Amino acid sequence: MKKIPMRRCLATGESFPKKELLRIVRTPEGTIKVDTTGKMNGKGAYLSKSPEALKIVIDRKLLNRAFQMEVGEEVYLEIEKVING
Repeated sequence: MKKIPMRRCLATGESFPKKELLRIVRTPEGTIKVDTTGKMNGKGAYLSKSPEALKIVIDRKLLNRAFQMEVGEEVYLEIEKVING
């Protein structure tokens, strides 16, 4: 039986299979990107694909804390686009 990699949502703290979550990455160059492949180089943070989780992340500035840098508004807009399809 193959082991399913689990990751914890930054906003809710719940564990989900890695493929069900959205990965946000701080690249080695210092830019923040939404990683739809799950394979980009850099420090990753995972977020469940729900509007409620996005609202929690924005309100509490959790991405700023996770990446120890200011995350721009365009990143949140890109995350919202991916979540809403």
